Amino acid sequence: MSPSDSSTIPLRTLLPNQKTRIRAWNRADGSIRTVYETSDRLFEAPNWTHDGRLLLNADGLLWTLDLAGGEPVQVNASGLPAVNNDHVLSPDGNTIYASANDFHIWQLPLEGGTPTRITPEDGSLHFLHGVSPDGGRLAYVRLVPEGDNWWASATVHTIGVDGVDDHAVTTHPGPADGPEWTPDGQWIVFNTEQFSSTAGHAQLARIRPNGNDLEQLTFDERVNWFPHVAPDGDAVVYLSFPPGTEGHPADKAVELRLVTVNQWTTPTTLAAFNGGQGSINVPSWAPDSSAFAFVEYPIGADA
Repeated sequence: MSPSDSSTIPLRTLLPNQKTRIRAWNRADGSIRTVYETSDRLFEAPNWTHDGRLLLNADGLLWTLDLAGGEPVQVNASGLPAVNNDHVLSPDGNTIYASANDFHIWQLPLEGGTPTRITPEDGSLHFLHGVSPDGGRLAYVRLVPEGDNWWASATVHTIGVDGVDDHAVTTHPGPADGPEWTPDGQWIVFNTEQFSSTAGHAQLARIRPNGNDLEQLTFDERVNWFPHVAPDGDAVVYLSFPPGTEGHPADKAVELRLVTVNQWTTPTTLAAFNGGQGSINVPSWAPDSSAFAFVEYPIGADA
């Protein structure tokens, strides 16, 4: 698969005897409920809307799912290239920002409409992960491949939602991924391998949006990805892979972990399941911080 040809990117599908199981963790009592389950389509990466739905991707398309029940509904996005699992909602909940398999970031209304491309043709690949609290900027990972090596350079950038004023937040080639702002706008949290000489050993970090004050946050033997800060700013959920994992592959024995902000070394495991890629790639908190959505991919007897 060459990073120079978006047509070579395969769309994920379920394995034989596998299911998509979309779940929600309740912060008040720690309970976890199954929101939706299917063996027909591989859904990924829930965002929580302001009106009680989840925004997900599957088959290169965007879908919404009512948390009260029912089947997923496809978002009308004629002209949008096939999307991947990097999509976020604007702070007011009305706009979708999504990474597509043409390696660009696009925007469109949540209720559907004409998509507009944001990122310019600059020779790099753009993978979205966060939007600033004021709604004016996007945080993304900028990949500059060398040959078939996608991750030769993977740095955190921000760009205006109008597609101008691109700014490099990190300069170390990484790899880095999953950048998003804290609710107060003071930090960008992300995962990076720059603190380790072991390939794949990602740990969580934070940095000021201007590139100052880089700080490592986790220091364990596991491989930690995709930190998501609760909208009220006091807690973070992230995905923890087994030691030795490289990248963020699918179908691993992962853990969903919770930490209190500024107490990063004492995580609580909320759930352990078969997952990884697609489980929590993007912010999945309810707008009132009361719950968190994630996706499991059980196989065989576990399904």
